[in-house]
Amino acid sequence: MGTIQVSLPHLLLSLTGGIAVIMILTARFRLHAFFALLIACFVVGISVGMPAQTILSHIKEGFGHVMKALALIIVLGTALGVLLEKSGSTQVMAEWILRRTGERKAPMAMGITGFVVGLPIFCDSGYIVLSGLANSLAKRTGISMAILAGALATGLYSVHCLIPPHPGMSAAAAQLQVDFGKLILTGLVVAVPSSIVGYLWTSYMGKKTDQRQVHTGTAVQAGENTGRPSAAMSFLPVALPILLIALKPFFDPEQTGWTGEILALLGEPAIALGLGIFLALFNFSGAKGRSMISGSLSDAAEKAGGILVIIGAGGAFGAVLAATNPAAHFSSMAENSSLGLLFPFLVACVLKTAQGSSTVAVITTASLLHPLLPVLDLDSETGTLLAVLSMGAGSMMISHANDAYFWVIAKFSGLDMKTMLSVYTLASVWMGLTALLAIYGLWWLLL
Repeated sequence: MGTIQVSLPHLLLSLTGGIAVIMILTARFRLHAFFALLIACFVVGISVGMPAQTILSHIKEGFGHVMKALALIIVLGTALGVLLEKSGSTQVMAEWILRRTGERKAPMAMGITGFVVGLPIFCDSGYIVLSGLANSLAKRTGISMAILAGALATGLYSVHCLIPPHPGMSAAAAQLQVDFGKLILTGLVVAVPSSIVGYLWTSYMGKKTDQRQVHTGTAVQAGENTGRPSAAMSFLPVALPILLIALKPFFDPEQTGWTGEILALLGEPAIALGLGIFLALFNFSGAKGRSMISGSLSDAAEKAGGILVIIGAGGAFGAVLAATNPAAHFSSMAENSSLGLLFPFLVACVLKTAQGSSTVAVITTASLLHPLLPVLDLDSETGTLLAVLSMGAGSMMISHANDAYFWVIAKFSGLDMKTMLSVYTLASVWMGLTALLAIYGLWWLLL
């Protein structure tokens, strides 16, 4: 199909138009991101003089490439999250952590719980499931709901934006060919200080609010399973997949023989998540609990479908952008390689702030960044890895009223707009900046 050659001003105008279309359609008109990205493909393609048939070919190619790389991971990751919710495992994990921190340290327990539970579960569903526990703690301890809600929300948010198998980071890793295991390990290094800063900020600002009321009307209990799983069985479906995926890079089958081959196979994200799902099934007890499994898996498949179409459309948009060959016009960019990491951060930050979705922000940024990696001096294995993390850091900023997660927190915690902006929105800013600083620290350490 080849590439389209246009002048630099023409190309910049076309790219700006495509991004503007995504922002306006998703933020202003609330159009589903799939359709916004699809329309943006045609806006960019037509504006650079690409024939309609060629645009369609690039869309199909990009969509298919992403589906090949990510469909299994997204569906299985979603299924694991739903099973943990429905079996009550998430609440068991939360209560286990709380017993070890004490009720007076409930905000810390909420932050740790959010971080752990958020590893395989999307931040919005994780918050909905755990919001009942946060409300009950606010009533029992007298701690401001703004503090407890903020600690839980930021713990979930930090891993959602930085670590696979969450869809944005998974899509970026697949598109830029970053090893999932290494991304998880380095993502954890970045997510920990980010979540700590989020916890400290919400604890500080939450004390300035007087919202101690407990919002009880909308909290959702974690499943209807007739028997509660043990703490060990609740944590195991989360811990084992993360451990297997993270250890995979350390086992070379050529050097470790059949043991390495088995461990490398188990470390494949789809296999590891499948094992997590298998273990999660044992957390359903009784006839009623077992009867929930089929419905839970059906719900997971439907939920994953909505995520996959956005990721596929992001891949299609990336294929159209790649056909314009933007790298040919940017050979003089980023002469100082230390500035290279700032580029993906700023692009993701602008997209996130404008249209609200961290996933869309990261996917779109990855599409733009892919052909520019050599120009930005980020085409090494480590450089590309840190570039993906920089996108994740940028996608934290700035969560406000156009972010669905913002309203999930507000609705299930009973917090007003002023409190949400001062506690949670500002926390997302500090978290993103902290993550960026941690990434720069890794840059100087690893290179």
